[in-house]
Amino acid sequence: MLRLRLLCAVGAATAAVAALAPVTAGPTSAAPVSAAATTATCGGERPMKPGGGRYKCTFEDNFNGSELDRSKWVVQETAVTGISALGKGCYVDDPDNIKVAAGQLFLTARKEDAVFTCKGPFGSYNTERTAATVGTYGLFTQTYGRFEFRAKMPNTAIQGIHSALWLYPQKHTYGGWPNSGEIDVAEWFSGAPKNVYPSVHYAGENVLLSTGYNCPVAGAGTQFHRYAVEWTPTSMRFLYDNRVCFTHRWTPSAPLTPPQPFDQPFYVVLTQVFGGSWNSITPQTPTTATMAVDWVRVWQ
Repeated sequence: MLRLRLLCAVGAATAAVAALAPVTAGPTSAAPVSAAATTATCGGERPMKPGGGRYKCTFEDNFNGSELDRSKWVVQETAVTGISALGKGCYVDDPDNIKVAAGQLFLTARKEDAVFTCKGPFGSYNTERTAATVGTYGLFTQTYGRFEFRAKMPNTAIQGIHSALWLYPQKHTYGGWPNSGEIDVAEWFSGAPKNVYPSVHYAGENVLLSTGYNCPVAGAGTQFHRYAVEWTPTSMRFLYDNRVCFTHRWTPSAPLTPPQPFDQPFYVVLTQVFGGSWNSITPQTPTTATMAVDWVRVWQ
């Protein structure tokens, strides 16, 4: 079961991963960050670095407006990319799925009232489910630093729902997934709701060691918690509510050598979908599931 869960986590994240990389035509490197985002603090904080000193804020969104800030986020749409969401969902740019209100971002996966045609550039398919993903692709990227989210997962313990806070390479410098890497800061599965899972994916990973299985988060679906990764050239340290729950050092398959592939700029991704494999949809799975994000902060 341990191995099965890990492999499913890989597949779930990967299905969402491909979702944003080709979202839209755009720059292949990060655009300049606004002056407001380069102030010393994010939310008044400058966390300590593992090796000493303090981080400096490079990106922050507190979702204080009435709509998604399109200067910071790109919305994934199957109609643009042709990529379907996990659970045979359709990624859409719709206020029923992506909403900013009361200082929070709400991402919702929905079972719609009727089957509809999800259109895409590579073909169409019929489905009754929509999903939500937003990312900073082409707008903000960073190599190394602290990436943190304050979020509340969907409030259900019935399998079939999947949420993810993660990072993905801006360019596939070392080839397609998993060669160029993936960093899952926090993946949550409603079929195993008491834990939240951090993972590091790359060619040559030992799948029994690259996911953290000992990260219980009490009330993940009823309370906000902080999910962070501190990424350096030699290791990744995952912290939930400022407590370290998992650390990973990677050795990729030849011809890559550390710190490859994690020496390139990655962008931030937030995803809410239905589940797959061992966490697949059942007749009891809720028809809607919402992840609420209070803020996203990045330091370097």
